[in-house]
Amino acid sequence: MFINNFDPVAIQIFSLELRWYSLSYIVGILLGWFFAKKIFINNESIRSKFDDYISYLIIGIIIGGRIGYVFFYNFDYYINNLIDIFKIWQGGMSFHGGLLGVIIASILFAKKNDQNFFNYLDIVSITAPIGIFFGRIANFINSELYGIETKVPWAVKFTSIDDLYRHPTQLYEAFFEGFVLFIILIYFWKRGFMKAPGLISGLFLIFYSSFRFFIEFLRVPDEQLGYMIFNLTMGQIISVVFLLFGSYLIVTKYENKKKN
Repeated sequence: MFINNFDPVAIQIFSLELRWYSLSYIVGILLGWFFAKKIFINNESIRSKFDDYISYLIIGIIIGGRIGYVFFYNFDYYINNLIDIFKIWQGGMSFHGGLLGVIIASILFAKKNDQNFFNYLDIVSITAPIGIFFGRIANFINSELYGIETKVPWAVKFTSIDDLYRHPTQLYEAFFEGFVLFIILIYFWKRGFMKAPGLISGLFLIFYSSFRFFIEFLRVPDEQLGYMIFNLTMGQIISVVFLLFGSYLIVTKYENKKKN
């Protein structure tokens, strides 16, 4: 068993703080950008526009992640405290909201450049597990999104929360949604699935949503929401929606792949 008493602040210079969570965003984006340019982009027209696309991507992640958290997870609070919506430094980002932001940003950028937005989404999908991995590690350091009480040998006590030993669900998600998902998508990439725009995006949605759905059975639900319909969490409900959309993409795009 392990005791988590990490400091969420990675670097502090006088009153200036750089937190692990912010650092995870920076490292995830930079590494994803690097691997995309070096390995996963074969189309020269996409490569020439990709640096400009990153600006759209970052804006989509931040705005989408914040709005998603406000609407999905804490609407009652923010509707009465509108100014707090802009206080991103206080925490509160939704992965699914960020994903919607990325989709919208990709559609706008591709439309502006008269390109297929799935070409961009596929690249983001195959590199996203890198950022997810670092993000979940940051969640672990921050003692947030922790699991239910357990007696398994690898249980963790989050001292800033209570004296209970819990499932380190952040590490489960880092492993499955980060490392394992990356390996899966690399496998399909090597089999030529990038040649049919949208297939990799569909696979990402299916596997990410499946991993997230099952791991959340071991995670403490958001305090302000608790368990919802069918005793599921909000994260599980949204994951089901994205899983269905991913399945739709696979069916439609795979048919196109066979025709080609």
